[in-house]
Amino acid sequence: MSKRRFRRLVNDHWFDLLVVAGVVAWLIDAAVYIHRAEGPQGPFWFDVLVVVAFTAALFLRRRYPYGALVAALTVVVASSFVDARLTTHPFVVFLFGLAIAFLFGTRPERAKSLAGLGLMFGAVAIVTANDPAHHWSDMIWNVVTLSIAWIVGYAVGEKFREVDEAKARAARAEREREERARRAVADERARIARELHDVVGHSVSVMTVQASAVRRRLEQDQERVSEALMVVEQTGREALAEMRRMVGVLRHPEEAPALAPQPSLEQLERLVEHTREAGLPVELRIEGDPVRLPAGIDLTAYRLVQEGLTNAIKHARAQRAEVLVRYADGRVEVSVTDDGPGGGDGESGGHGLVGIRERISVYGGDLEAGPRPDGGYRLRATLPMA
Repeated sequence: MSKRRFRRLVNDHWFDLLVVAGVVAWLIDAAVYIHRAEGPQGPFWFDVLVVVAFTAALFLRRRYPYGALVAALTVVVASSFVDARLTTHPFVVFLFGLAIAFLFGTRPERAKSLAGLGLMFGAVAIVTANDPAHHWSDMIWNVVTLSIAWIVGYAVGEKFREVDEAKARAARAEREREERARRAVADERARIARELHDVVGHSVSVMTVQASAVRRRLEQDQERVSEALMVVEQTGREALAEMRRMVGVLRHPEEAPALAPQPSLEQLERLVEHTREAGLPVELRIEGDPVRLPAGIDLTAYRLVQEGLTNAIKHARAQRAEVLVRYADGRVEVSVTDDGPGGGDGESGGHGLVGIRERISVYGGDLEAGPRPDGGYRLRATLPMA
């Protein structure tokens, strides 16, 4: 065993070591002086049982800081009715009494600390009264010395209480500082979102509209210029849509994308499989020739399926669900249908359809949501492929 570990054990269990030493001295005293006028009256097995019970109560003081001390006093008082000299003759018992009074004084609850002092006085009175060779002067001496020990313990406990309160204040101040920092970050994100929306968004919108207007005024033989303006217009619309999505992220950081690549319809099979593992049978149908969608539209379609399946499990109490993805006429249709009796709108779970509707409106899509005539619920969106 290293010296550091030995020192730590001694620091943690020094009181237990003193208790063991005191108990050994107590038992030796009981064995030597038993049946003498100035010593315990026995029987010896009873004295041993009392000492063991008293020791066990003190060893439990870490788990039951107050109850263990009360239990130790109870053992002393109860044993005095059988062998009063066991608890009044040895000097080590007096030391144990001082230790218990000190520990009562260190209790953080002042009411319990005072109650412990009162229990000590009561125990001294009963033990002294049960001792056939008692002197009331001994009781006065015990009360005075135990009171001094309790006062010392109370002063030490007051220092502990001040330290605990200082730690609590420091922890509270740290939490308040972190909260102020979070609010400052949120305010700054909101300010950036407003500037993006009001300044950059307006400028990009004007550029896109002007490019579109110029393209429509060109003659038939200016195809190359028209194609260039078409690229400018399309790029501007995509930039505007992505900027609006980023503004939403700034305003709602809890919905911010992770550093990992964003999901897409290519990962739809995995999402459906996870839903099946959660206990909801799902049928996935893909119609038409899949095409590569712009990142924002692809992510929006995936989020709609994710929201629909989540609501089918949590809110609709569905038994089956169907996911349909159809590519046709330059648009992609995505729908989630379930047979649940409950509402599948997910309004009780948070933003629900509000967030999905905002996402789809950014890209010029249409959303339909509501109960089906033959039962169940359907969430359906149509988005442009470009």
